[in-house]
Amino acid sequence: MRFRLTAWYAVILTAGLALFGGLIWLSLRQRLMEEVDEDLAGQASRFEKYFRTETIETTSDKQLRAELNEFCQALPPHSYIDLQGPAFAFRYTSASRDLRMLRRKFDSFDLAVGTSSEAVQHTLNLVLFLLLSLSPIVIAIACAGGWWLSGRALKPVNDITAAALNISIENLSERLPVPKTGDELARLTNVLNTMLDRLESAVKTLSQFVADASHEFRTPLAVIRATAELALRRAREPGAYRESLQEIAAEAERMTVLVEDLLILARSDTGVADMPLSPLDLQEVLQDVISEMRSLAEVRRIHIKPVLGDHNGMISGNRPALHRLFLVLLDNAVKYSPDGGDVMVTFANNSVEIKDFGAGISEMDLPHIFKRFYQADRSRSQGGYGLGLSLAESIVKAHGGSIRVSSTPGAGSSFLIDLKTSNSAL
Repeated sequence: MRFRLTAWYAVILTAGLALFGGLIWLSLRQRLMEEVDEDLAGQASRFEKYFRTETIETTSDKQLRAELNEFCQALPPHSYIDLQGPAFAFRYTSASRDLRMLRRKFDSFDLAVGTSSEAVQHTLNLVLFLLLSLSPIVIAIACAGGWWLSGRALKPVNDITAAALNISIENLSERLPVPKTGDELARLTNVLNTMLDRLESAVKTLSQFVADASHEFRTPLAVIRATAELALRRAREPGAYRESLQEIAAEAERMTVLVEDLLILARSDTGVADMPLSPLDLQEVLQDVISEMRSLAEVRRIHIKPVLGDHNGMISGNRPALHRLFLVLLDNAVKYSPDGGDVMVTFANNSVEIKDFGAGISEMDLPHIFKRFYQADRSRSQGGYGLGLSLAESIVKAHGGSIRVSSTPGAGSSFLIDLKTSNSAL
């Protein structure tokens, strides 16, 4: 880049100097020739005046020629005068071959006045020589200065390149040096540093996600391994083997659910989630989920109180996904409600609110509840993985809707799902 900048600078400078020198030479030539023509016009006027005077005072052509010849002796060197008339002719010749001529008529005479242009041509040749000889020197000095300046201008690029080569997955916290120039390089460096911030955050999230997933897998795998090893240590009754297999199957089922949830989240992140949309009644989906959760709620004497509208909530959505969405939210509401409490499910204008009156969520935990594997109170997780709300958020986003949560510690939480943006005229 430094070489290309200097080369382009040299080409443009050469073209500029050529244009400048050409214009200077043409302007100088034009001005010098105008001055020569002015001198010739003056000589012609003086000669014409002198000729008229001498024509009156002299009586013979010989004497007139002598007087005119004497007049021409006082003219600048290399002058030329040629006068032609019907009865009289006079010529004063110059030894110079390169003459600048001016012709004019007066009375019945033709007058030609000339002077040598050698001095003008000499001046023009000298100027041309100076332009041609000094221009390469000027261009060479300018290119050297341009090479030095481009090196200084590109030094921040070299520093940024060197710093970027040192940044890897092991030290994503490093940042590129920002030039204190406020120019395009500074803005580009700020943009690259912002991109590195996002990459670092994404890598940390991914690392945390992998660590959390590994941790969640470790427990059921440890249970499966321990159960199998205990069962194989010595011969046991068929009933003992059945209990061990049931425990292993339960843990395997938990792992299957975890893997399915992780697969849905991964597909959601890449935008390839298999979630075909079709016309459905949102209120009907809610009623199915409420019916499914009633038996679990009755065990703890929790009352699910639906407040559903009279109209059908027809939207374009994915029934299994929305069923899972409301099942997750209603299950959390039941799970964290006190025994004998209430859970309110309100549906209106394609917006669903699920509200419980349990312990609520603290202000410190509220911004993080939709993060994967995040559990505000692990002691009350009841075997969960912290993926439910993350799944719920991804399902809502896939339907073009929004989910909001408000909570008061000690008074309960409210989740509001707005699917009006995905509403269609069906």
